[in-house]
Amino acid sequence: MASAPPLETAGLVGTPQPPSYEEAMIHPYPQYPPGAVPAPHGYAMVPQQPYPMQAPVPPVTSPVVSVQTIYVQPGMVFGDQPVQTRCPACTQIVVTRLEFNSGVMAWLTCAALSIFGCIYGCCLIPFCVDGLKDVTHHCPNCNSVLGIYKRL
Repeated sequence: MASAPPLETAGLVGTPQPPSYEEAMIHPYPQYPPGAVPAPHGYAMVPQQPYPMQAPVPPVTSPVVSVQTIYVQPGMVFGDQPVQTRCPACTQIVVTRLEFNSGVMAWLTCAALSIFGCIYGCCLIPFCVDGLKDVTHHCPNCNSVLGIYKRL
């Protein structure tokens, strides 16, 4: 039966044998003076200079920054009906409270009725009809204005 070739313990002529494991652990670079590390092939060894003493750097303190959260609700259309939305002031999801105010549409309707002969007080009817007034949407919690719907 054939066996493996014998291990060659002799290396090339003129080259030192590598150290054993124990020797390598005790002295990792025995052929170099202590503190020196061999440079990779093709690079020159640069002597290490100690860093000059520097004053300690004081810790950097960052300024206090306040953050304001702004809620942007794309497509939010305020009409003449209450809508469910998030109030930017109190950050609650609410159904808006409506407030009707006389606007341009109510005044134009009043002027048109008075021109066409309704001078006996009938021209004041547009100020009693909510369908002709502008609408202001308020938050029921904090009473801030969330939106305005204008008829004209």
